[in-house]
Amino acid sequence: MMREEKHRAAMRIGELAGRLGLNAKTVRYYESIGLLPMPPRTAAGYRQYGDADLERLRFVLKARTLGLSLEEIRDILTLRREGVAPCRHVAALVEQKLAAVDAQLRALAEFKQDLLTLAREAKNSVPSDTCVCGLIERHRPGRQGEALPLVSAGLRRRR
Repeated sequence: MMREEKHRAAMRIGELAGRLGLNAKTVRYYESIGLLPMPPRTAAGYRQYGDADLERLRFVLKARTLGLSLEEIRDILTLRREGVAPCRHVAALVEQKLAAVDAQLRALAEFKQDLLTLAREAKNSVPSDTCVCGLIERHRPGRQGEALPLVSAGLRRRR
């Protein structure tokens, strides 16, 4: 099917973005990094998108909800464009994501134990004027003092 045929139901960028809950800037960014092909333009210079663009962006958004990065999504789309079925590649990515989630869950379980220990210590803690916070200074974390950026980043976003 030719590109023009895919664009029978021409939409401007605002309509396309609105249908997907995006903003126009995001659509333009996705074009700039190759996730969405550059659309044809009207004589006045307006971008014209069609159903194929809408479906492609839906795919990108679904892939993002699965934790795939924009680079990984671009690789999947490139494989498809080259005529290669990308499902084996996607399956490998999913396995990598599962391994990462398992590692994060283990780290969170260890972190939870540290917090439970700290909470128990806090019940018996006596304030001191000789240090900033004895509870923290005397605590021996189970992860040898290793920070847990996953949780810290999550807390920062909620502020």
